[in-house]
Amino acid sequence: MKNMKPIYFFSLTVLFLASAQASFTQSLPDARSQQIQSQIEEQRRLQAERNQYRQNQSDDLNAQPQQSRNPAPVRRTRQHLQEASPDKTPALTERAKLKNMDNSRVPVQAVWLREMYRIIDLNKDNNAALKYPVQPIGDRVNLFTLVFKLLSENKIDAYAYTDNTEVFTDAGKIPFEEVLKSNQIPYTTEGAGENIKYIIDEIDVPSEDVSQYLIKEGWFFDQATGSFNNRITAICPIIVRLDYSDNTFHRSPVCWILYENVRPYLSREMIMTSDINNALTYTMDDFFTKKMYSGDIIKTVNLKNQSLQEQVGSDPDVLKHAQDSIESQLKFFRKQLWVQADTTTAVTNKKTEKTADVKASSRSSRKTKEAKAPKTKPEQSSSTPTRSVRRTR
Repeated sequence: MKNMKPIYFFSLTVLFLASAQASFTQSLPDARSQQIQSQIEEQRRLQAERNQYRQNQSDDLNAQPQQSRNPAPVRRTRQHLQEASPDKTPALTERAKLKNMDNSRVPVQAVWLREMYRIIDLNKDNNAALKYPVQPIGDRVNLFTLVFKLLSENKIDAYAYTDNTEVFTDAGKIPFEEVLKSNQIPYTTEGAGENIKYIIDEIDVPSEDVSQYLIKEGWFFDQATGSFNNRITAICPIIVRLDYSDNTFHRSPVCWILYENVRPYLSREMIMTSDINNALTYTMDDFFTKKMYSGDIIKTVNLKNQSLQEQVGSDPDVLKHAQDSIESQLKFFRKQLWVQADTTTAVTNKKTEKTADVKASSRSSRKTKEAKAPKTKPEQSSSTPTRSVRRTR
């Protein structure tokens, strides 16, 4: 019996441990499930509080009067979307405005100025880059399509065209509707007052009929920089249409446009200037500033305000001679601005040096010949008597 007590005590211990382990194993899943359930309830409670907060904010916003709202954010968003719209020309940045102001600044110390008018014929190969493509191809448009779009969006001003002179002030400005009516371009309107909008079909834009441009350019000498250059002042599209009644072409100037107003937009529009190289390497502004165009002079600014034809007549040969004379005057004035080398003195010095070289070379060659020539004994005359060596002995 004494030996059985430890065995009995050990068996009781084993049974107690087994029952404790079973009860702990059973209680573990219950605690885990309760913890998960409490977390779910906590998330539901937080989500309900968020929904209630949003609902309260929405009710408070709807309860405010309409005039107390701040429309500035909505207006800025609409303006941004309107500027970024593909149907509208992107607005200018402040940097572009400042750069255009510097490029358009008139020289203060222009001691010499010659202003003239030229006709640019777009049917010539040199000027075809301003006409094509006639219809927009992707982002590419021609000059008149871009100008017409800017006029319709009221981003640039139009000035009236007159035969004698032009006025680039507020008194000379004309509305866009007058441009449409005078050139017989069909249109419809939306809105009224300052919010009026002109709607023109793309096919009604006379881009193909604009085959000429009248430009006003000035050649000047700036004393401050010592430079002689030209600058475009204004451009005027000209619509050339065929009148089938008398089978003649009629020219209709659209309006004057200040070049400094349209320059920032031209500097962003790329054009193709060659049929061999199709890369868009130049802008429309480069085309004008680099004088890549060609045009005939029809008038120069003069005291009588007469055209070139009124001054010399309508004879084509005489008119061509007058145009060439003006071009020669510009080249001569530019040439005489700087001191040229004295070519007469230079030629005389070259001739003197050449003569001296020739003389020196002939003298040296003569000495060389004399040094190389063999010495010859003088011939004895036949009349001189000879003495025999034997007889002297």
